[in-house]
Amino acid sequence: MLYSIVGYDVENSLELRAQVRHEHVARLKVLEESGHLVIAGPNPAIDSNEPGAAGMTGSIIIAKFKSLDDAKEWAAEDPYLKTGVYRKVEVKPFKQVLPAPEEEQD
Repeated sequence: MLYSIVGYDVENSLELRAQVRHEHVARLKVLEESGHLVIAGPNPAIDSNEPGAAGMTGSIIIAKFKSLDDAKEWAAEDPYLKTGVYRKVEVKPFKQVLPAPEEEQD
């Protein structure tokens, strides 16, 4: 099943984000390589793909896991959470409607 993982940054997270970004992205690449990552990315603090000093306000990840508990366990190990970039993380089941999931397109 799919799960959404939404991380909410602390104020002024830009410098700390930069310090642990490599570790955060490396974990996402493992999900991608295993075929479990649907989409992932940050939420810019301003209406720009390159927010500069404004930084980010959080991130969204949608990925496949065996269970809600597995998704929560994975999220709990995120370097952004462990180092204090995220002030909180919400993990919820996610139902993809559009575009239609591949198994429904056949």
